[in-house]
Amino acid sequence: MARRIRKAAVIGAGTMGRGIAAHLANARIEVELLDIVPPEASDSDDPEVRNQLAREAIEQMPNDKPLPATYHDRARRRIRAGNVEDHLDRLEDVDWIVEAVPEDIDIKHDTFDKIEAHASSDAIITSNTSGLSIEDMLEGRSDDFEERFMVTHFFNPVRVMKLLELVPAPGTDDEVVETIEQFGRDQLGKGIVYGKDTTNFIANRIGVHGIMVTVDKMDDYDMTVEDVDQIFAEPLARPHSAVFKTADMVGLDTFVHVADNCYDSLTDDEDRDYFEVPEFMRRMVDEGWTGRKAGKGFYEKTDEGLMAIRPDSFDYEPRDKSDIDSIDDAWDGPAEERVRTVLVEGDDEAAEFARDVSLHSIAYTARRLGEIADDVVNVDRAMRWGFNWELGPFEMWDAVGLEWGYEKIQDLGYELPDWVDEMVEAGHDSFYKTEDGIELYYDPFKGDYERAPFDYRKIVIDDIKERYDATIASNDSASLVDLDDGVACVQFQSERNAIDPDLGDMIDRGLDFVEDNDWRGLVIGNNAENFSVGANLMLVLGYARQEDWESLEEMVAGFQEVNQRIRYSPKPVVTAPHGQTLGGGAEVAMAGNAVQAAGETYMGLVEVGVGLIPGGGGNLQMLRNVFGRHSESEDFDPLPFIQQIFEQVGMGEVAKSGEAARDAGFLTDTDRVTLNADHLIHYAKHRVIGMAESDFKPPEKQRFRLPGEEGAAAIDNLLYNWQQGGRLSSHDRHIGQKLAHVLCGGHTRTSRLVTEEELLELEREAFLSLCGEDKTMERIQHMLQHNEPLRN
Repeated sequence: MARRIRKAAVIGAGTMGRGIAAHLANARIEVELLDIVPPEASDSDDPEVRNQLAREAIEQMPNDKPLPATYHDRARRRIRAGNVEDHLDRLEDVDWIVEAVPEDIDIKHDTFDKIEAHASSDAIITSNTSGLSIEDMLEGRSDDFEERFMVTHFFNPVRVMKLLELVPAPGTDDEVVETIEQFGRDQLGKGIVYGKDTTNFIANRIGVHGIMVTVDKMDDYDMTVEDVDQIFAEPLARPHSAVFKTADMVGLDTFVHVADNCYDSLTDDEDRDYFEVPEFMRRMVDEGWTGRKAGKGFYEKTDEGLMAIRPDSFDYEPRDKSDIDSIDDAWDGPAEERVRTVLVEGDDEAAEFARDVSLHSIAYTARRLGEIADDVVNVDRAMRWGFNWELGPFEMWDAVGLEWGYEKIQDLGYELPDWVDEMVEAGHDSFYKTEDGIELYYDPFKGDYERAPFDYRKIVIDDIKERYDATIASNDSASLVDLDDGVACVQFQSERNAIDPDLGDMIDRGLDFVEDNDWRGLVIGNNAENFSVGANLMLVLGYARQEDWESLEEMVAGFQEVNQRIRYSPKPVVTAPHGQTLGGGAEVAMAGNAVQAAGETYMGLVEVGVGLIPGGGGNLQMLRNVFGRHSESEDFDPLPFIQQIFEQVGMGEVAKSGEAARDAGFLTDTDRVTLNADHLIHYAKHRVIGMAESDFKPPEKQRFRLPGEEGAAAIDNLLYNWQQGGRLSSHDRHIGQKLAHVLCGGHTRTSRLVTEEELLELEREAFLSLCGEDKTMERIQHMLQHNEPLRN
């Protein structure tokens, strides 16, 4: 059985140690963060001074990029700073100790000496190393230490990156492995893969090899830095950061360190020479041009625009994004189709380059199977979760066709292992296949297909629709799907999951279905990258430009009614937001009787960015969440809380995590946050079941004691000061006045009780009036064209 982990310690407060400690705290684990005493503080008796390194790491967490390391400040309070001279006794009552000290074997050994002397006898001990061997790290350690030791290799930034590579030692107890796997997956939200005790494990070994091969072949095909980043982005199912933008984000110095470690350690690797860092990259590191953290790397932002380096001349020149024919039609659609378009159908120099690099990398990966991992699943998942590829190497091979890839690899002269020959000769045509709804993968060591590792909490709605014919109803924007156990799900499927009348209609149909058929209830969720980016602005702008106010009002009123119906249905509705949950998407999420949000939920009512205010009940929902049971109280001063809502909505602020969304008022204390987004639909479904089986009743409608014109005037005074200080334009202030009018309850001179229906009418009137203003239409048009707000 897996053990419980309630408290952890992280030794080493550098970038990785800080990130690991922060994410443990995000998972509500108490953490001891220890580092050395700074040399200059060795004679000090002041704990603040002696704990400086760990203390400053904790202070840095809210400032980490691209997102704060912790979800909110409460998480940081779970971390206690200390040092390895004064506080080793704290290790006596922790369940898991993570070593994250520098990659120096002597420092590792010294740290393990301290851990072994002070840790409890059943504490799990792991290393975050990415370059040192377990065999070397365990030198001199006891058998008892080895039984509870393994590698847990997190990726940076720890909060955001899904991959967690696990590498057990030869003598690691199975219970220890099971504990870390379950905790990493279920509590930390990580994707678990198992590697072997080899240099840089799986993801860095394959990923760095692929990048170095790309760099090596650039000259052969006359490719620039920006050419490479166009080709090896979405057209080849890679992230938009592609190759060189990724290196700039990670830091070129970090990348060079990993490549050097491969070159120095992999003396028997037939591709070892590709890991040798080119002179121009070393010179960039020597010059301090290490990427974003330095202000320049492969790219540099200047007043003239984005510049790209020319490796031959070492000069920066304006980025040239010339059209490349082979990738023109490969930016949209399923990943497999995009890859085929470039690699199979492409007939220009860029396609030749992409084929050469991709098939070289695939052949290298095939040769590594058995050395770095036992199966194709662990390799593919490592690359998807660690480098954000959409398809791992073997999934990419399946996309182009096993036979086609096999022949092309041989044509290019790249060696394949014997097991691939045997697989082809046996008549197999893919690495993955599905039989009777079960995903199988080819195991070359058994010469047959095995069941892929299965996470029962991961619900993929499209798989359920296909496997069980579970679609109840569908239109262009949404589907109603049977999740079994008397629970249905409304799945968004419009472009970017934008809110439109068809989507609202499907929510209505879903509520009709569960109510009429006496099902337990409804989930509103999806497996897309984002829950919803907001309303369909093109539709709003079209009605406004045509001055079709009747249709626009009908659409807005219909959306308000849908959200109210979600709230007051006799059947429980649980929403499952994740990723971007903006504008109308946030209004749908907040309408639920309960919210099951992902840790990585970025939630906000951002309508001011396009010259509007929330129009689907968002103002009502914020008042409901923030006021709670005090909404009618005469002893309750609403103005400070209205101002809090106003600043959140009026500034278009986006909460940067599920927990931050709670602090901002988008979620309530009873809503829940799940760190593993793969489990979100599962938990939302079971929340519905729990509510249905515990005598669910819809909530009562609320009234709100609001201050009227006096409160709106107080907010307008704030707006005036902001405008005078240059923070707002006149149109910004006008939008703010409309928002304040709604939040304060409209035109009334004294405080009064305002019903939900009255609030919705005020909101609708303000929304429609703003839609008719030229400056708002300009803002909407600019957002549609440039995907960024306009200040006018």
